Amino acid sequence: MPDKQENTENFAGFYDKHVKKIFNFIYYKTHHKETAEDLTQETFMKALDSFKNFDLKKGKFSTWLYQIARNTVIDFYRTKKNFVNVDDVWDLAGKENILRDLDVSGKLKDVEKYLAKLKPEQREIVILRVWEGYSYKEIAEILGKNEVNCRVVFSRTIHTLKNEMPLSVFIAMLLFRF
Repeated sequence: MPDKQENTENFAGFYDKHVKKIFNFIYYKTHHKETAEDLTQETFMKALDSFKNFDLKKGKFSTWLYQIARNTVIDFYRTKKNFVNVDDVWDLAGKENILRDLDVSGKLKDVEKYLAKLKPEQREIVILRVWEGYSYKEIAEILGKNEVNCRVVFSRTIHTLKNEMPLSVFIAMLLFRF
């Protein structure tokens, strides 16, 4: 069994590899940079505390980490006095990406408009699949859902978006990592 220092060194590598994605995932749900930073830190502290119990045979580290991040966000909203439904809070990107150019900015606003119409579960599955690149199995593990259900929800949602969105906006949604 590895000692505490070895666990910490191994964890540091995982932290470097995943911190930006976890921050973005949390930021999508909070709309607030400082809150996302705090919750990202809390997520990694929880992960470090239980890192010694992580078993690679039971699943991927990133899936386990996203589950911790998702639960941390849920806990955050549960403790807020002014309750906001965590599933209805989301975002696509920080301001530095929006300012890339006016065309992308306009398409981002259009993508946001269409994604806002989706149910929270649909939006989360689309974000995890399209922008985070997770497999259906990983998404199912993160959300605590059935893999087939995630695949069906994604397929139906993409079909609906494709029919409702102008082609240029749909392509922008698939190509740009907001």
